[in-house]
Amino acid sequence: MWLGIDIGTSSVKALLLDRDGAIAAQAEASLAVSRPQPLWSEQNPDDWWTATESAVLGLPQTLRKEVRGIGISGQMHGATVLGADDEVLRPAILWNDGRSFVQCEELMRRIPGATAITANLVMPGFTAPKLLWIAEHEPEVFAATQTVLLPKDFVRLRMTGDKASDMGDAAGTSWLDIAERRWSDAMLDATGLSEDHMPTLYEGCEPTGTLRAAVANRWDMDAVPVAAGAGDNAASAIGLGAFDPGDAFVSLGTSGVFFVADEMPRPNPDAAVHCYCHALPERWHRMGVILSAAATLDWAARFGGFANAGDALGAAGKAKAGPYFLPHLSGERTPHNDAEATGAFIGITADTDPADLLRATLEGVAFALAECQSALDEAGETVVHLVGGGSRSDLWAQMIADALRRPVAQVDGGHAGAALGAARLGALAAGAPCDAILTKPARGNVFEPKTDLSDRFAAWSRLYPALKEARL
Repeated sequence: MWLGIDIGTSSVKALLLDRDGAIAAQAEASLAVSRPQPLWSEQNPDDWWTATESAVLGLPQTLRKEVRGIGISGQMHGATVLGADDEVLRPAILWNDGRSFVQCEELMRRIPGATAITANLVMPGFTAPKLLWIAEHEPEVFAATQTVLLPKDFVRLRMTGDKASDMGDAAGTSWLDIAERRWSDAMLDATGLSEDHMPTLYEGCEPTGTLRAAVANRWDMDAVPVAAGAGDNAASAIGLGAFDPGDAFVSLGTSGVFFVADEMPRPNPDAAVHCYCHALPERWHRMGVILSAAATLDWAARFGGFANAGDALGAAGKAKAGPYFLPHLSGERTPHNDAEATGAFIGITADTDPADLLRATLEGVAFALAECQSALDEAGETVVHLVGGGSRSDLWAQMIADALRRPVAQVDGGHAGAALGAARLGALAAGAPCDAILTKPARGNVFEPKTDLSDRFAAWSRLYPALKEARL
């Protein structure tokens, strides 16, 4: 039995995978996000650990006793700063926090060749500019900082006592030399840090330590190995078998991702494409990222007065196409890299009802993913797998197929996402054979493009530039 733990933004998920590769049990514990000021998004790191223990202990005790390896995945980019004795110095600044856009410009000024090192633009969501923001606005916190960890790696510290990270998650910090797969002294120095502040780097499938005795005792497990793991999207790719060049998937989680696996780094920073190390050695991947995907559905459901997302999807399926929606509720990354971008409904009339707005919301996310596809240039094989909580909606899957103008396939276990991939990495770290673990999932429903949305997409694509000009 292998345990996968995913430290998400809205919840922590725990999943048990049996030796035949089937999901044996799952449990979840919710998390809350704090937004104390505009553009801010924070969480208390101790809440991640509390939720992790709750999720793990929610799995059947008899199955927990059989765990032989653990993998962890998590939301990327979050700045978790620790002081002496590893005490948390302030709330973690999350991936969808936009306060550090000025510091991004400053970091690019300090290191003009930053994109050549990191293969990415320095963006407000990334970790390095957050530390520059702390240095400027909270100098006493920065002075006391002895360690900077990403969210899942803080949980690892509680699990094993080790300060470690994987190449892929580290690639989203703006501190990693992507091609060389090591920390960049130049990028660290530009933020007033050194490698002493950083965790030790491993490949995602390598073990970083073993479960502490006290934790193992509470969880009814042996002191099993814990894999380095991966950021949430690379972990989802491992779960989906997206590790060969050209393998592609779209994720509909809190954020949205168009993911393509590569055999070498293929950066495109001008289009705000992310280029990261994969969770396996000598592999990389590209991503187009939108900051609000399933989060827009939850928001629109509340806005429209629906009891839950399921009721909202049912209403949207009966609605007519009309208004347009820009899904920039937390700014946007690919292709705009605009932390101040805002969401908008356009084309509302007296006949527009909440169901029409919900339909527009789903379509807006589909169009944003189509923009990501364009930015990726060569976006992988013909069929795109669909994962994440939103992947279970046939309505949304069909809209995405229409917007991308290519087949979209739901897959077995696609809703499990990163936790499934984390469990697979845990199995590899514990010595399980690669050919038995790294398998491709069975496809479920395949949605072929049916409706030509090219005219609507062209009209939608003109809205962001027009609204940005008006904002300026």
